[in-house]
Amino acid sequence: MGNIFSLCSLKKTEAAARKKSTTTTSSSSNSSNSKRFSNNNQLQGSNRWNKIRSSKKEKMEDALIHEQAIAAALLFQHHQQNGTLPFDRSSSLRYPSPGGGVSGVTGNGSKKQSLPRSSSSRPRSLADPLVQPHQLVAQDIKIDELETSHFVLVHGGGFGAWCWYKTITLLEEGGFKVDAIDLTGSGVHSCDTNTITSLAQYVKPLTDFLEKLGEGEKVILVGHDFGGACISYAMELFPSKIAKAVFIAAAMLTNGQSTLEMFSQQGNSNDLMKQAQIFNYANGKDHPPTAIDLDKSLLRDLLFNQSPSKDVALASVSMRSIPFAPVLEKLSLSDKNYGSVRRFYIKTTDDDAVPLSLQQSLINANPPEQVFLLKGSDHSPFFSKPQALHRLLVEISKVPWTEKQ
Repeated sequence: MGNIFSLCSLKKTEAAARKKSTTTTSSSSNSSNSKRFSNNNQLQGSNRWNKIRSSKKEKMEDALIHEQAIAAALLFQHHQQNGTLPFDRSSSLRYPSPGGGVSGVTGNGSKKQSLPRSSSSRPRSLADPLVQPHQLVAQDIKIDELETSHFVLVHGGGFGAWCWYKTITLLEEGGFKVDAIDLTGSGVHSCDTNTITSLAQYVKPLTDFLEKLGEGEKVILVGHDFGGACISYAMELFPSKIAKAVFIAAAMLTNGQSTLEMFSQQGNSNDLMKQAQIFNYANGKDHPPTAIDLDKSLLRDLLFNQSPSKDVALASVSMRSIPFAPVLEKLSLSDKNYGSVRRFYIKTTDDDAVPLSLQQSLINANPPEQVFLLKGSDHSPFFSKPQALHRLLVEISKVPWTEKQ
């Protein structure tokens, strides 16, 4: 009996122990589940908060980019009117480094100044480094020994003098004299683009400028895009006032050719350009178009596929219509005048507006003195590759004259 009692007591003890263990385990499990549930709630709440903060941050950044673009356009207009240009070389916000911009100590113990930190998030390639103007310009360059140190910049269709703000800053800091022209109906010029009926009318601000140059004064004329046809027209009129002509992804036409004919060489290969074009009929649909607009939703893909967002925003609030009549006009170019000016061409490799194949066909049909390749640039190298473009312009300014090029 004692053994049976002992056995019963032992079983009761084991059962009690198992019950206690089960209760403890259940309690522990409930506690663990409660903690996991609490942690999940906290994690979900944190994710929602992060998404809200991220959304707010993106909206603030978009608003800031838009404000910077408008401010840039207004500042450039101020420059046009007052002759001062308060831009830095990348149009980014600049901040001094901690400790007054000191980045280290030189071998002799003196402090050295670091480059300013930029707010731009665009990654920089080896072809477009962040460097100071004196590093961009070859150390052996002597401005006074150049044939001319005066650049005149001519924008492309729809653009204005505003698009050159980085190039202007870099060249001026290197000691060059720079003028950027607003063609008729472009930039801050007040004319209605739809009223422009000839290339002569469109180019008049440029020809007026060249006509007023002093005796013996020469310039380096730079044309981008449709600006190539415009500088060609000026070269025919004022060959003695133009030391060199630089075509950047530009319409470098032959005698009797129009810009429209140049683009027609692409056939159906450039569907993006066709999609982007919006024709204006100020004189009615029964008359030819008076101007062309570009669909703003396609601007980045067509013209700025490698450019910083702030410059795309600047362009979206600054670009104007392209007059149609000048695009149709055939150029009259002679070997005596146009042919006497030294020509240079800069090709843009990632160009979706004037593809590299079209640029090469223009070069083959009308060979310039030298051709330069701007790797990684879209159709707007003054935005996407400003430093690399600057280096090429400086190099072209240094190319010496030799007997019959």
